[in-house]
Amino acid sequence: MRYLHTMVRVKDLEKSMAFFELLGLKQTKRYDNEGGRFSLIFMAPEGQEECPVELTYNWDGDDGLPSDSRHFGHLAYEVEDIYGLCQKLMDNGVTINRPPRDGHMAFVRSPDNISIELLQKGDDLPPQEPWASMGNTGTW
Repeated sequence: MRYLHTMVRVKDLEKSMAFFELLGLKQTKRYDNEGGRFSLIFMAPEGQEECPVELTYNWDGDDGLPSDSRHFGHLAYEVEDIYGLCQKLMDNGVTINRPPRDGHMAFVRSPDNISIELLQKGDDLPPQEPWASMGNTGTW
């Protein structure tokens, strides 16, 4: 047995793809199905194409998609510089739900309310402002 991918449904394909691109993922494969009226976009970090997230987009909308996708859990990514990435995400309008106060872990949400865990690669970074004194900006 081997891991294939994680699938998440998205409401706004362009916004969702832009969010995952900000995280550093690239599109590795795309499948548009005219008959079924849906698209599957696979995105993965460079050099890890075997571990994609599959964005499933229904062209005619998806009224069955919950407004709060908390039932899903989260996606987790190891990152080179948690402070730098969180700053880049904030600069692009992404809310940091759990800031990287400890230099180790942060949580953000995608445009579809999917929880994304970011974990610092290697040793934790030393506490750094403004992150060290930040409280949570929302629930996670």
